Amino acid sequence: MKKIEVKILNPESIDQAEKMMVCAARLTQRGHQISCLSDFMDLYEKTYQRSTVANLVKLPHPTIQKFGIINVVIVGASRRFLAQITRHQNEVKYMSASLQYSDYSGVEDFVIPYDLMGTGSEKEYLKQCSMAMKNYQKMIAAGVDNDSAGYCAPQGMRNILLISATPYQWKHMIRQRTCRRNTKETRYVMLKIWEQLWKQNRELFSDCGPFCMNSGCEEGKMTCGKSIPNMMSPTDIIRTDFPKVYDMGLGEGASDEDTVA
Repeated sequence: MKKIEVKILNPESIDQAEKMMVCAARLTQRGHQISCLSDFMDLYEKTYQRSTVANLVKLPHPTIQKFGIINVVIVGASRRFLAQITRHQNEVKYMSASLQYSDYSGVEDFVIPYDLMGTGSEKEYLKQCSMAMKNYQKMIAAGVDNDSAGYCAPQGMRNILLISATPYQWKHMIRQRTCRRNTKETRYVMLKIWEQLWKQNRELFSDCGPFCMNSGCEEGKMTCGKSIPNMMSPTDIIRTDFPKVYDMGLGEGASDEDTVA
């Protein structure tokens, strides 16, 4: 899982989304006080405390958390991650590097699954991935179109993905995809995204994390049986669950541009 990088492309949108959340919540209770645009702008610009944000996040009214779009880029995650995360379609948009238009001949860069790291099995795994891409390259050289040749590409091949979503949908995806029942790569990527969102705005993204951290496991008999304490930060979870990556010195303190996995 080396070389996976994530970055929030428009961090300023988080503060704007927060401001809109507070404004929207106040609007529902103070409509009778607004008779002109100036009245609304006074409400919109009115200051608020951090405790206000923390309290609004707890309300069962998700619409107030949907007035803003946060764009995140993920570089180096596998196409298996792409297949899993794009199942989330409600109020989420994606743009991915395309096997239809891109020619990956000669490109051999693959995600090593976390459980293979340091086991001695990496070489055989990478050999199989390379064989698949050699077949891909032969098809391209023979005049086969990129789209058809792309069926040879292994799931482990690295990808570039843009995700655009509201704060509420980011939290929904993080809650589902940081659960230990998910693929470890998917968990790791979503924990890294949560880590960055949490550092940008702790109050707005305090209620992320798997369901076991908030209301209890929802997996029923498929539960892993190892709930995560709700006082753990995303960095704490990465340190605990992904020591092979964290111990590389790429955990807390690494910059957004650093290689993190």
